[in-house]
Amino acid sequence: MPAYLVSLITVTNHDKFKEYASLTAAAGEKYGAKFVTRGGGLEVVEGTMPHPRVVITEFKDKETAKSFFESQEYLLAKEKRIGACDFNAFIVEGINPV
Repeated sequence: MPAYLVSLITVTNHDKFKEYASLTAAAGEKYGAKFVTRGGGLEVVEGTMPHPRVVITEFKDKETAKSFFESQEYLLAKEKRIGACDFNAFIVEGINPV
């Protein structure tokens, strides 16, 4: 069953964030990550959304998503994220296509 890493982001330093994003993409390749959204136009239709950027990354399953997030490759990216943005993330399982 596919799983999605959903990241809610407010960029505070664009130069540092670009470095983080580049390292994240490279790390994701090893885990078969596919970007579903990468911070495109966001329109809140109800309630409030504290972050203007949403990144959704698809993985083949929850275990792979967790392995990516805890990997040495992504750890390097996370270090670059410090001071680049406010960041919240969660993993949610998808559904199997019928």
